[in-house]
Amino acid sequence: RREFAVLLAICLLGCGKRHPGQAGAAGDAAQRLRIAVIPKGTTHEFWKSVHAGAVKASREFGADVIWKGPLKEDDLKQQIDLVQSFTAQRVSAIALAPLNDKALVSSVDGAQAAGVPVVIFDSALQGDRYVSFVATDNRLAGRQAGEHLTTLLGGKGNVVVLRYQEGSASTHDREQGFLEAIQKSAGIRIISDNQYGGATTESAFSASENLLLSQEAAKGKINGVFCPNESTTFGMLLALQKSGLAGKIRFVGFDASDKLVQGMVSGAIDALILQNPVEMGYLAVKTAVDKLQGHSVQKRVDTGSTVVTRDNMNQPQVAQLLKPDLAKWLGGG
Repeated sequence: RREFAVLLAICLLGCGKRHPGQAGAAGDAAQRLRIAVIPKGTTHEFWKSVHAGAVKASREFGADVIWKGPLKEDDLKQQIDLVQSFTAQRVSAIALAPLNDKALVSSVDGAQAAGVPVVIFDSALQGDRYVSFVATDNRLAGRQAGEHLTTLLGGKGNVVVLRYQEGSASTHDREQGFLEAIQKSAGIRIISDNQYGGATTESAFSASENLLLSQEAAKGKINGVFCPNESTTFGMLLALQKSGLAGKIRFVGFDASDKLVQGMVSGAIDALILQNPVEMGYLAVKTAVDKLQGHSVQKRVDTGSTVVTRDNMNQPQVAQLLKPDLAKWLGGG
């Protein structure tokens, strides 16, 4: 019995509780941080880049990232279910890109109340019951788009905006920033800014065709167009190409994919406003880790935006934004 008591005492002394940010000598999986990263969707190239950044951070900081989001960017119920499920699983933290700035508030409040800190990224959430907001300054990025299109048009002409979808804070801010900038030119008239492309390329293509038709684009009544995200930009590109108007209407879009870059090279797209989604994913996870390890974190982290054109697209830093090395982090290379 005495020998047993001695062994028990040794075990108790050697098995003290570690700080949640510490890894054991053998990399004890039970002590590793588990961070659930929930994007708006998983199909667009933008989200694949965010995923790569999250994986990069997970390797650097020794955390496990669970990447799971809706397949399409209009499945609000699934995103709410995911937040609630990960809260119930008591993951270490959640990083969330909310599909709707109001509908996710209750679930995020619930996570915080359960002791699961939440970092919001990409798109804003109403209120302030979250750790930090990691995102592009979307209103500024929209103003950059408006200023560039104003220059392309020489300060005069008719412009249309194909919006994304209602409730999306990030794209709403881009749209508003664009309108603020474009309206500074007395010679430019906004002839449509109330049409929505929706969450898929298919819906954006259909909305683009209807918009071009209703505003008599074929008769030269549209001089410039702005789209605030990847799917609306690609849908508009397809509609312009189909109608034979590609290159005839000044076009500023948002985000990048191989097909959008090809559109820019061909002259169908004049400029793309690029975020840094790899950095966004990286900083969202890093901020969560910092919070869990007791470090101070900023309430707002700006990940930047860049106007990309055919003139600067081959500059090294810009080229990396256009074509990040996703295989390094997501496999396949």
